[in-house]
Amino acid sequence: MNEAERSRRNRGALGATYAVLTTIARPLIELTLARRRSLGREDPNRIGERKGRPGKPRPKGALLWIHAASIGEALSVKRLIDHLLDRYPALHILVTTGTVTSAQILSDQLPERACHQFVPVDRPAWVRRFLDHWRPDAAFWVESEIWPNLVFETQSRGIPMVLVNARMSPRSFARWKKMPGPIARLLKGFCLVMAQNEGEADRLRALGADPVTAPGNLKFAAGPLPADREALDALTDALGPRPVWLAASTHPGEEEIAAYAHQRLIGTWPDILTVIVPRHPARSEDIAAKLRALGLTVARRSQGTLPGAGTDIYIADTLGELGLFYRLAPVAFVGGSLIPHGGQNVLEPARLDCAIIHGPHMENFRVIAQEMSGKGASVEVADAEELIKAVSRLLGDETVRAQVAATADTVARQRAEVLNTVVTQLEPVLAGIAARGPETAAPTVGGSADARP
Repeated sequence: MNEAERSRRNRGALGATYAVLTTIARPLIELTLARRRSLGREDPNRIGERKGRPGKPRPKGALLWIHAASIGEALSVKRLIDHLLDRYPALHILVTTGTVTSAQILSDQLPERACHQFVPVDRPAWVRRFLDHWRPDAAFWVESEIWPNLVFETQSRGIPMVLVNARMSPRSFARWKKMPGPIARLLKGFCLVMAQNEGEADRLRALGADPVTAPGNLKFAAGPLPADREALDALTDALGPRPVWLAASTHPGEEEIAAYAHQRLIGTWPDILTVIVPRHPARSEDIAAKLRALGLTVARRSQGTLPGAGTDIYIADTLGELGLFYRLAPVAFVGGSLIPHGGQNVLEPARLDCAIIHGPHMENFRVIAQEMSGKGASVEVADAEELIKAVSRLLGDETVRAQVAATADTVARQRAEVLNTVVTQLEPVLAGIAARGPETAAPTVGGSADARP
């Protein structure tokens, strides 16, 4: 049985229909990519990668492919990548993501013997072109980023796949239960599913995944976000003794809430500075315009300015500097949580001496958020008024602030051993491929696979 026959058999009827639809939908997909490129959501210099055309030659020897949706998922496995490269000197790692932001950050943070490519759009010809060139020896998929064509084509080539740090929210579980056949076929493509916790594991088993383990959440194993020391010193000098709080990884609607909180907090701290780090920096011009319309004085980091004495809001609209601002602010609100987005990573500020505030919408980090708020390691707020009270209390009471921050750091440190557990469970997959020596030849960019549409 050849690869095409194995792929068709694995797909089932719905999977086969999906493959046909994504094949004939090429004009629509091309239009979508063009529109995303015009909006800055695709890299025009690397758009070929989204069609499976490689931007680099395949390294000789063993290659592990790690796919993550975006920067959050990619950074959650950064220490795993470092650990594997140290442990297996002959191993190379390919990291794929689908967002411009993740590509820009990973280009600076990936170590030697690791490289980044954009994941191909889930169209059969483009997926095959990608796999023909890279020929990974194993594939790790991070969290819940599962694309049918990519899964089935990888499976048909006999490439072992592991779903790492897997999650399945109750909402997604309820949706997939209505389509048990397709999700079971997808999950059975993985030789191992490693869930973030037992609740996620139970839902994944119920949908057909087997075997499933629950070693813990790899986000607990991530190290502190980096920061440039000179930049931190410059900002610290610019602020002087001013009180400062941070609204991090904000989404539409949350910047206005932060601005409202700032206007209320001025009554207690006339010289307070509010720092906003939008989750998507491309929105910063629009954010700045809205805040200036409220009568606030706004400065943007991307324009090379530091906050002055009269700056109300400092918009940190650069990439890869969140660690800088977590170090700068003693109190941090973690965004994506006052609007129904699912929240952002509360462990990042926990490692950097921040007293953490988050809203009720923490579905993406549900277990972590519940544990932290339950232990007093974070403060959950329901709305703008509660946010104002929480910021005011934490800025005004150093003892309470220090206790919240110290408890958060303890929670983060207690789970750091998850990395060793994950590596041990991955050993059977890695042992065979990592010992391979360099190949005598590897495909070059622009090979015959590039001729396909």
